[in-house]
Amino acid sequence: MLSEANASRNSNNEILHCIQNDKKGNIELLKADFHIHSKYSMDSQNEPEDIVKRCQELGINCVAIADHNAVEGAFKMKEIAPFKVIVAEEVLTHSGEVMGMFLKKHIASGIPLEEAIAKIKEQGGLVSIPHPFAPLRGLRLNEDEMAKLAPQIDIIEVFNARCPYIQPNNKANEFAGEHNLPGTAGSDAHTLGEIGNVFVEMPDFNSPQEFLEALRKAKIEGKYSGLFVHFHSTWAKIQKGF
Repeated sequence: MLSEANASRNSNNEILHCIQNDKKGNIELLKADFHIHSKYSMDSQNEPEDIVKRCQELGINCVAIADHNAVEGAFKMKEIAPFKVIVAEEVLTHSGEVMGMFLKKHIASGIPLEEAIAKIKEQGGLVSIPHPFAPLRGLRLNEDEMAKLAPQIDIIEVFNARCPYIQPNNKANEFAGEHNLPGTAGSDAHTLGEIGNVFVEMPDFNSPQEFLEALRKAKIEGKYSGLFVHFHSTWAKIQKGF
């Protein structure tokens, strides 16, 4: 269960955010970014090879590649990365986006939320809700509907670096605590420069269940990416004809 969330500002006036789960002990930790996009998303131009290089520069040794409506980039990364890669996908449902993690195959977008969750679980995957309370990008559910959905959720993204301000992440953190759900975090990087803006330090894992257990011993740190990064996504969509 998440215990606290603190925010402060450094000398560059960047918002820093730290979420501490349970004590982790003196063990070797992963440094992970659990929300990165590749060129297989319609609004990113990140080449998998360049993502690997950037992660190595930052000391990131675990990632989730979560493209919009695609898993090709994640499987490509698994082939070439010298570190742990989780195959994920952001699936656009009738109620907003849900992320499947530890997937084995693509899930089509444009389906009901309940169907997307079922298809994730059929693969032995985990159901994660990215930026659940972010304006325009969060789930279009009221508080009662979110509470009813909680038993079907495995993970809540409690820190998304692309959120325009701190409140949506704080609300996600509170929701995770209320429903005893482990929290994860990611830069939501659509450009190489965003990778690692937020990262998770956590014990290693070798299965989805171990991943959930490790998240409860994790520390999340990072900063917000700012509004300008969204222009890069828009430009990528224009260049791709979307």
